[in-house]
Amino acid sequence: MKLSKLALVAALACGTYAGNVFADQSNNDIQLVSCIGDKACDCGEPACGCEAAMPSCDSGCAAGCDGGCDGGCDSSGCGVGSCLSGLTGDCCLGDPYTLFGEHNGWTAGGWVSLGYHSAALPIFNDRPDELNLHQAWLYAEKVADGSCGVGFGGRIDYLYGIDAQNTQAFGIGNDHWDNGFDNGGPNGYGHAIPQLYGEVAYGDLSVKLGHFYTIIGWEVVGATGNFFYSHAYTFNYSEPFTHTGALATYKASDDLTVWGGYTMGYDSGFEDNGDNFLGGFSLGLTDKLTLIYATTIGVFDDDVLDNNAGIREQGYMHSIVATYALTDSIQYIIQNDIRSTETNDFGIGNQQVFDSFGINQYLIKTISDCWAVGGRFEYWNVESAAIAGGIPNAGDSDIYALTLGANYKPHANVVVRPEIRWDWDDDQYIGLEDGDDQTTFGVDTVITF
Repeated sequence: MKLSKLALVAALACGTYAGNVFADQSNNDIQLVSCIGDKACDCGEPACGCEAAMPSCDSGCAAGCDGGCDGGCDSSGCGVGSCLSGLTGDCCLGDPYTLFGEHNGWTAGGWVSLGYHSAALPIFNDRPDELNLHQAWLYAEKVADGSCGVGFGGRIDYLYGIDAQNTQAFGIGNDHWDNGFDNGGPNGYGHAIPQLYGEVAYGDLSVKLGHFYTIIGWEVVGATGNFFYSHAYTFNYSEPFTHTGALATYKASDDLTVWGGYTMGYDSGFEDNGDNFLGGFSLGLTDKLTLIYATTIGVFDDDVLDNNAGIREQGYMHSIVATYALTDSIQYIIQNDIRSTETNDFGIGNQQVFDSFGINQYLIKTISDCWAVGGRFEYWNVESAAIAGGIPNAGDSDIYALTLGANYKPHANVVVRPEIRWDWDDDQYIGLEDGDDQTTFGVDTVITF
């Protein structure tokens, strides 16, 4: 990496709003306005909601950008000039619009993500130099509420776009579940149903049963759950995306949540792809520091069940994520992923399948409700993948990636995410477009409804 490139990155990077920068695998909505203070609901009372984050201003926004807003926005919202002033002062977004609202405890919504990137990356963004529909997403959800006894809920998600093939149940190559819903070739468009589960809750305990997102890692599939347009290598190659099985969640205290369950391997639909433990915990160590440990142990991918001459990949994988609030507006996140798997299907002892080690670091500065800036630096090492399926140019390698980006919110339902990214590979393991290093500019727009 040349210093001139670093200088160029610093010059081009600008920030966006990052409402809630902590991604939740089961709920990927970007939170634009947070509640002021905590509210508690007694049994039988209407569901708690946020009061207006800012008092309404009868006179609307103050004239000119310098004035910002006098206490908030009226129903017409602030003008564009005032929102742009969020770089240096106040910013008015108003409330987000929804198409469906809530009915009998069920909510429905979605988003559309459109993006462009200048060079192909081997992780999601693999169709360069064209405008891509990454995600046209719909969901319906009812959260199981066990505060007043037994409560029932569930969720279904539907996705169309070029991200769909990375989200399907591709763990078993027999086109089961949604894995055959493709058109346009291996990097083309497709459909996916990444979640379909029921949920039951009682008190502080809830259990999901069905097909659901993993709890592993910090980045997620849904565009609304990530700060950056592009993804980390650890997210794409070391972690599962979805599981099918049962997962229990127990909220032991305000600071401790524990997960534990059984799944049928990695990225499978409702067919057996192995036997796997999925679990971990989230622990608030201080008001500023949170630690999350999540692990999968067992058979990740059992191609023998797929009636072919494949392998049975088994072992251990974990993701440790620490988030620390350096200030009220600056958050630092560090993540470590380790995956170590082997197979013994060849009758000559255990054979290494896939060993990887990754460190991701994120630094995100929230400037206002409209603007935030951030950086991500990743080191990802793979020691051997000689017989691992789906990995290009298998071998040993050390890969580095630096991303600087921004989120800009011109409206409560819209976020624009420009970024510039440098990838370099000591051993050309991934086969980057320009050899052992690559510079990529990308930008996308996410519209929620």
